[in-house]
Amino acid sequence: MGKLFGTDGIRGVANVHPMTTEMAVQVGRGTAFIFKNEKRRHRIVIGKDTRLSGYMLENALVAGICSMGVDVLLVGPLPTPGIAFITSSMRADAGIVISASHNPFQDNGIKIFSGDGFKLPDQLEDRIEGLIFSEQIASLRPTAQEVGKAFRIDDAVGRYVVYLKNSFPKESTLEGMKIVLDCAHGAAYRVAPAVFEELGAKVIALGVDPDGENINHQCGSLYPQNVTRAVQEQGAHIGISLDGDADRAIFSDEKGNVVDGDQIMAICARDLHMAKRLKKATVVATVMSNLGLDVALEEWGIRVVRTQVGDRYVVEEMARNDYNLGGEQSGHLIFLDYNTTGDGVLSALQVLAVMKREEKMLSELAGILKPFPQVLLNVPVAKKKDPHQVFEVASLVQKIQANLGQRGRVLVRPSGTENLIRVMVEGEKAPEISAYAEEIAECVRKNMAE
Repeated sequence: MGKLFGTDGIRGVANVHPMTTEMAVQVGRGTAFIFKNEKRRHRIVIGKDTRLSGYMLENALVAGICSMGVDVLLVGPLPTPGIAFITSSMRADAGIVISASHNPFQDNGIKIFSGDGFKLPDQLEDRIEGLIFSEQIASLRPTAQEVGKAFRIDDAVGRYVVYLKNSFPKESTLEGMKIVLDCAHGAAYRVAPAVFEELGAKVIALGVDPDGENINHQCGSLYPQNVTRAVQEQGAHIGISLDGDADRAIFSDEKGNVVDGDQIMAICARDLHMAKRLKKATVVATVMSNLGLDVALEEWGIRVVRTQVGDRYVVEEMARNDYNLGGEQSGHLIFLDYNTTGDGVLSALQVLAVMKREEKMLSELAGILKPFPQVLLNVPVAKKKDPHQVFEVASLVQKIQANLGQRGRVLVRPSGTENLIRVMVEGEKAPEISAYAEEIAECVRKNMAE
């Protein structure tokens, strides 16, 4: 049996297995089956980003869900966190997002939320896979009035805009602030400019003309230099770069410096802690977050709990132990007091609120964290496998980690979405860690090429 779900749902090239219409129908049927557990009409929300293939997969999912006797609520292009919000607020049984996040337009993906707005745990994804590959539900086909219907929710964007604005302090506005905003021609192209403009900011909007093919193309959170350049040219106070489904954000300060997720976590953790609102004085980060985060927050009496890579694992740890702030260096920030998943626009509003409250520019706030030098390398491989199962790689990693000691880290792992081995080395001396990273990458190439 093939594995469908990765660290962030199902993902691949659209119209190539597993991202085919045939598979989408089966995913729709399997999802409907596991959430249909009472004698009543059940509802599943479907939203998407702006990819050309979204139409194709949306219709296939609708067909699968309706064929199991469950209704569908269609919200159209909306950020992933907006779909989680709509799912929860409309008391739907589940929500499905059609998006490949930061990937290029030819890719697409499917991720699923339960009715409470949280991503499905691994065991439910495994159950859907089991239903698909076993064909256990192939013969279950309701008829007559038991077949599902599809409805379009026309005011989803407006609902989400109001919700986002309500996360910003009532006593404050963004009057007088100039913001450069890059929506990556993605799902937030309508929502994000509206939110900041309605709160009073002057918005210079980039990446707001989706054509189905330009999502993430040399824009958005993978290309923050577009915003840093525009911030300097326009004399803006802050720049915000979203990815294709707007569940993460990378920032630019007023000087044109990139501010990543680790720095934002440090800023917001300190702010919440000072207000006695940081639960258990703890922040949840992944193993990819910089050691500088631990050092910076330790001074404030805040500890960092780490999880494996993937915002879903951050959220699961937060929910399990009642923490309310977590995130990833890549810009996924989770404010569990407001939403159940990463939300780029909401994160930006929290940062802007701190700037307003402390009357400081982002460059000054970001100075709380002095990052350790860190090198990240992606090594293409023909087939993903655990590098720690390869003797030569594992031995080298162990040796380098011993050399770095407590003031450095080595992380070598397979990508959750691509045929890559990701190599991260962190330490106090930039030339040393660069050499170590290249040495590991070369070892991976030599021993894991096939």
